[in-house]
Amino acid sequence: MNATPSEGVYVDTSVPGAYHCPETLSDKAENALRRIPGQVISSLSHVEFCSLISRRRQLRKLGELQANEILALFDSHVAQGIYRRVSLSTGHDLKARQLVSEAGNGLRTLDALHLAAAVTESLKMLTADPSLAKIANQLKTGVIVLG
Repeated sequence: MNATPSEGVYVDTSVPGAYHCPETLSDKAENALRRIPGQVISSLSHVEFCSLISRRRQLRKLGELQANEILALFDSHVAQGIYRRVSLSTGHDLKARQLVSEAGNGLRTLDALHLAAAVTESLKMLTADPSLAKIANQLKTGVIVLG
């Protein structure tokens, strides 16, 4: 389901990652997600979240059963509309390319796509990634930093 522009906040993968997996920022992620209505993710977020869980399972930070339960819960949140999905398009790709060119300070590809999704959809972005937040601030995009 696509979000209407200016409805909600784009949530990059770092926030549901912190929420669903026990870590230092888990409580802050939970509080932010409960407080902020209209959480929007991209199709990239969905794939990246699965990769995050797979990596934690590979590093033995999560067991097989726990990883599967987390993925099922995340998928159910998407299916229930708790996270509204925006499909990435050529417009998002072009905006990401522009942001990388403007940043000139190491904006990573996936971060550029997350930031482009937020900017293109006229949304603020919620992130737990301090380096992404710093670049987003330098580019004068709306960013809310967790932590």
